[in-house]
Amino acid sequence: MDFSWQRFLEIMTLIFENNLTKIAIGGLVILILVALLQRLVRSILSRTTLIDGKESTTIISLSHSIIKYIGSIGFIFYALSVFGLDIGGMLAGAGVLGIVIGFGAQSLVQDLLAGLFIVYEKQLQKGDWVIVNQQYEGLVEEVGFRVLKIRAWSGTIISVNNGQVQTIENFNREKMRLIETITTSFYEDPSKVMRVLEDACAELNQRLSEYLKKDLSGDPIEPFKLIGMGSLNDHYHGYNYIITGLCQDLTFFPASREARTIIAQHLYKHDIQMPEQQIITRHKETNN
Repeated sequence: MDFSWQRFLEIMTLIFENNLTKIAIGGLVILILVALLQRLVRSILSRTTLIDGKESTTIISLSHSIIKYIGSIGFIFYALSVFGLDIGGMLAGAGVLGIVIGFGAQSLVQDLLAGLFIVYEKQLQKGDWVIVNQQYEGLVEEVGFRVLKIRAWSGTIISVNNGQVQTIENFNREKMRLIETITTSFYEDPSKVMRVLEDACAELNQRLSEYLKKDLSGDPIEPFKLIGMGSLNDHYHGYNYIITGLCQDLTFFPASREARTIIAQHLYKHDIQMPEQQIITRHKETNN
């Protein structure tokens, strides 16, 4: 029995002295610490009353990403130290440190600072519908340490490095102005068209009142109204008219869809002609 217990201790000693075992145990400890820190941050920020819900989830998303990256870097340094590499000496060497900063850390720091400024300046928050760089459109899924993740309408996740974000168009900043442009045929009487569109605005204010942005007294700040004629010649197609209304940011898209339907019904009901399809062809000049 004594021999078996001693043999067991020897085996366990050999196992724990193995580098791979040390790395596995170290990785498990770091993983647990990362999970505990993320849970602690989430618990503190979700209970605070100093910031609203969307801002809290955005900061939580960024904090989780930073903690995860720190844990990953810490695990890499620990694994290298297990194999006998002098991490402190490597980082202290000016040449090695300069190479790391020059080739890798520079873009990393740029992405980190850009992400912090995006959150601090409230350019966007998790759950906002945005267009980034006039190219990527969708719902903000995650604001990370290095990348901004956007879920497109199709469900695809688009990842953009924080440092590459140049412009942000945010559709969720308390209010959005719905702007609908209607182009009619040159043969339509502008007076008749404007009467029809004014009737459409009256119905819009009646049916879509819940979508409009209200003041403290409950009245619409800017109800649906016909601004007037926007262009006498809209791309050689016809007369152009503009209808606007100030909506709540969260109801902008449903309000836009229903507004277009109501306007189209009024135009159809009064036989308003829309521009006909035009095909413009250009012939290459030939020298005789």
